[in-house]
Amino acid sequence: MNLSSSGSMADYKSQLPTNMSGIFGSTGPPPLSADILTNFSTDSPPSDDETAWVTTVLLVLKASVMIFIIVAAIFGNLLVIISVMRNRKLRIITNYFVVSLAMADIMVAMMAMSFNFSNQVLERWIFGPFLCDLWNSLDVYFSTASIIHLCCISVDRYYAIVKPLKYPINMTKKVVAIMLLNTWISPALLSFVPIFAGWYTTDEHLRDVERHPDMCIFVVNKPYAIISSSISFWIPCTIMIFTYLAIFREANRQEKQLAVRHGNAMLMHRHSTGGGTNGEALSGSGSSKTLTTHDLEQDHTPTRERHLIKMKREHKAARTLGIIMGTFILCWLPFFLWYVITTLCGEPCPCPEAVVTLLFWIGYFNSTLNPLIYAYFNRDFREAFRSTLNCLFCSWWRGRLPLDVDMRSSTQMIESL
Repeated sequence: MNLSSSGSMADYKSQLPTNMSGIFGSTGPPPLSADILTNFSTDSPPSDDETAWVTTVLLVLKASVMIFIIVAAIFGNLLVIISVMRNRKLRIITNYFVVSLAMADIMVAMMAMSFNFSNQVLERWIFGPFLCDLWNSLDVYFSTASIIHLCCISVDRYYAIVKPLKYPINMTKKVVAIMLLNTWISPALLSFVPIFAGWYTTDEHLRDVERHPDMCIFVVNKPYAIISSSISFWIPCTIMIFTYLAIFREANRQEKQLAVRHGNAMLMHRHSTGGGTNGEALSGSGSSKTLTTHDLEQDHTPTRERHLIKMKREHKAARTLGIIMGTFILCWLPFFLWYVITTLCGEPCPCPEAVVTLLFWIGYFNSTLNPLIYAYFNRDFREAFRSTLNCLFCSWWRGRLPLDVDMRSSTQMIESL
């Protein structure tokens, strides 16, 4: 986004006095001698060739970073989708949202990042006004869809951990399908409709777009900035923060309860092996609640073990998705702060173009980080990624083998059977 100041440099220069010595009067500095001018000439500014070389290097570095983010986002999120499809253990309700989020991140890379990359490298818009509106719509659409996905994931985790008895009733496949449908339809009302109808900006900007088709600048009016940022970021983030606070509070309570039960069970085991009877009870000081060896046996029933394993898995999933939510907020919070402040403040609050570009791409980088978070914090995803990559590598390597070698290896395998 290009921000223009209230006056041009030519207007500023025209206001300067033509005779600077009049400012200093008789106390001004003496004229410079020829020797001093000669010395100054040796420290002349860089030549045009040097400036062009530095500009080219910076452009190559910027383009390389952008290409890496785009490719990594597409490859990483595609790996998430394939891994969930191949691994039966990952086919749980929560991962339906994860797969849908990965699809949204892939579309961010293909539809939003790619156009932004072209605009940054070419330093002008070459696709015309219609595609400019389409790009801005897709950018708003997929960014909003991503955060609504995360909001749905937080609600899913809330019912799974805080209200586990209601989870099978409230989070059925039909409910999940409706939630996913809503995450893909509702962002269109905030992006395509107001942008193509021209409601998002001022009449002056619409006239500028017609006069300068080689520029694609997303300038919004104050009502649209407040409404879009609230629906796309501030309200969903508030919901996610409160739900995850409840989730982590409940998870900590359950873990403490498990630790207490495990400690009491160990004491009961030592007491029973020391000659105590099965009916003898352990009671805490001031507590009427007892734990017998019969309770200890119940704690190790297959049903109880399955419940504990499921609860631990839910806690790990909540931690991983909580990290994803926190990363999303850290990546997009600077952009939305700039978006709201500069729109409400207007021309008195200019922002350098380089800073605006950086804020955009920090937000885009979030689409690349999600698969890395899955791989690092979730063992099931990590194993699925490794299996998928091994399968892809083996298929690629098998395709590179000569036909006679491949046939020979197949024949040897059949003979060995």
